[in-house]
Amino acid sequence: MSTGRKLPRPFKLPWGKGQVVEEVSVAHEHWVPTIQLLEYENGSLAVRFCFYSPTGRFRRSPPIWMEEDFDAFSHELEDSPRLQALIHRMAGQANPSDAG
Repeated sequence: MSTGRKLPRPFKLPWGKGQVVEEVSVAHEHWVPTIQLLEYENGSLAVRFCFYSPTGRFRRSPPIWMEEDFDAFSHELEDSPRLQALIHRMAGQANPSDAG
């Protein structure tokens, strides 16, 4: 889902700053669960699971992931190869894009 949020864009946390370089979201009436690939200034990567309000405001509460969103996120991840690879790695699976 295209969110209209520009990429890359900066982020700043107490322990470092960098750029949001990939992002996938699934919109709902009251929340927009989102997965982001964060690239810190030193080149290290992190995955952030977060959510936005429907108006685009970043929310600091823990996100809730609905089972019915899993297929939509899987589809959205096809356009975010680095993020997709890290999610597959976290799940203990080979990345489908590595299959030849």
